Amino acid sequence: MNISIVIPLLNEEESLNELYRWIAEVMQSNGFLYELIFIDDGSTDGSWKIIEKLSHENSEVKGIRFQKNYGKSQALHAGFAMAKGDVTITMDADLQDNPEEIPELYKMITEEGFDLVSGWKKKRYDSVLSKNLPSKLFNYAARKTSGVKLHDFNCGLKAYKKDVVKTIEVTGEMHRYIPVLAKNAGFSRISEKPVLHQARKYGTTKFGAERFIRGFLDLITIWFLSRFGKRPMHLFGAWGAFMLFVGFSFALFLGIDKLFINPSARLITDRPEFFIALIAMVLGSQLFLAGFLGELILRSKKDSRNYIIKETVNQ
Repeated sequence: MNISIVIPLLNEEESLNELYRWIAEVMQSNGFLYELIFIDDGSTDGSWKIIEKLSHENSEVKGIRFQKNYGKSQALHAGFAMAKGDVTITMDADLQDNPEEIPELYKMITEEGFDLVSGWKKKRYDSVLSKNLPSKLFNYAARKTSGVKLHDFNCGLKAYKKDVVKTIEVTGEMHRYIPVLAKNAGFSRISEKPVLHQARKYGTTKFGAERFIRGFLDLITIWFLSRFGKRPMHLFGAWGAFMLFVGFSFALFLGIDKLFINPSARLITDRPEFFIALIAMVLGSQLFLAGFLGELILRSKKDSRNYIIKETVNQ
């Protein structure tokens, strides 16, 4: 199979039929053997009924229905697990991503040898203040922090080599940082392609301004995981050792000063250096403990699947 198209969605009943026809036309005109995987992330409208109807009429359409809304990362995780194509394409269901970009994205993966190609919406049809400007600031911070030189981390239209989607684990709210996860997993051939962006035709956006706050918090998380995720003791242990050194140094100074230099001086507990030494040693011990706990957690098996699939079609 050439292509798996993975589309997470939430309450997009108005756009699904049109989106399917558009994708099918592009796939057939290019002679691709493909599958189209819709992941219904807890929709409360008629989205699942439409997916069922499309799957009954077209064998290439598959569906996953979540028990409730778990988020885009979990939807992508489930879609990646089901995907069988040599190249996986992700896109949004709101008709803002253009399926006609798929052949070129497929070519960049199969012929030019990239592991991941991310879409870049150079011209956006979104609100400048609520989406465009915050998105530019967010992408700038993401580039500087992660070292991945992409202009648009948030673009839903991306292409992946099969090895990438079967290796990385997209959990929590980390769908924004899939290129960073891929880089950390050793897939270094990452590129981007300017893509067409359409104005939303139906419904309203499912993402508010709070996603940028969560995005920056996730950015801190991904920075930590990329540098110290496999060896948390390298961070916490280093700072713990430094704080213990500071604490013991002040304690040694106070002891020598009281015993040999100024025996008649004020009590050690009345001096500020005593409290600095005490706090530094306590913090150092806590940081060491955090490092040990981090190493123990890493060595325990975790189950990254934190969603419930209610039903599937054409699996």
